[in-house]
Amino acid sequence: MAHQDLHDGELKALTQVCNTGMQHAAVALSQLMGKGVSIQVPRLQVLDGSALPHLLESQEATALQLQILGNVRGSIIILLLQENAHRILELLLGKLPKEGEPLSEMERATLMEVGNILASACLNALGNSLKMTLLPSVPALSTGQGSDILARALDRGDGDEVVVMMDAMFSVSDSLCGGSIFLIPASASLGVLLGALEQ
Repeated sequence: MAHQDLHDGELKALTQVCNTGMQHAAVALSQLMGKGVSIQVPRLQVLDGSALPHLLESQEATALQLQILGNVRGSIIILLLQENAHRILELLLGKLPKEGEPLSEMERATLMEVGNILASACLNALGNSLKMTLLPSVPALSTGQGSDILARALDRGDGDEVVVMMDAMFSVSDSLCGGSIFLIPASASLGVLLGALEQ
């Protein structure tokens, strides 16, 4: 199914579900951070997988990749530009990562927890809409050029992915951070997902 086949009704239903998920994520993030978190209404784009790696060119990023377990299969990638990942760590741990050094175990664990919150919130909202149980796997964290990270993630697919790209920007104490969430359903699961959303 090419991304042009998704019509306005499907995109609107998906946006509504993702917005619900982001609102739940804001509550969980505010509890984690001990500060108020406001989240922007997510902007969705539906892309062919082949277009993905060209979006970021040579920007440094941190990515969290999770497999979707349950009735719908696929993967989720949460991509944070390096400056946003560092800002999140500063907000949560009280200091910026050391310049030019790999992330510490504590910093990696902290970003994985943020990724878990964002992915779980999206999948819970999607699962509730579909009346299905969708669970995220343990996240795998990687750093490097965003385009390389996305290319590697898509290498594991079947080459014909439809990718839902969602902006997930949130403000904490007037500091804007966040990134993009890429939902990559397995081809066999896409029709199930869209059919159930429209009911």
